[in-house]
Amino acid sequence: MFESFSDGYYLGELYVEPHDCDRAVIQRADHKAVNKQLYADNEGVERLDAPLVMKLDTAHFPVGGDEGVPSGTLAVPSELLEEQTASAREVFLADRERAMELLRYAGWEPAAGT
Repeated sequence: MFESFSDGYYLGELYVEPHDCDRAVIQRADHKAVNKQLYADNEGVERLDAPLVMKLDTAHFPVGGDEGVPSGTLAVPSELLEEQTASAREVFLADRERAMELLRYAGWEPAAGT
């Protein structure tokens, strides 16, 4: 789904659609698979509670998992999109270190004890 692009980012293609929601989401199984593939540490432990961080157009945003979204689709709140039509688009995914850095800047804190 995603391949290495540059220092700090992977590149992939998802069907992006504006959605009337409060946060960006992908299908829960896709979220888990990407998290495991790209965010697992050297011991194979991944942070399933941490959102993925994607970049589309000029905006970075956290992405959670949701059962109601079709596989291969990124549902994004309309206000985060420059283009309001649903289409296949290139999407950047921050690597594990960059994602945690961006989440900390946004005020995200991991759950206690993790």
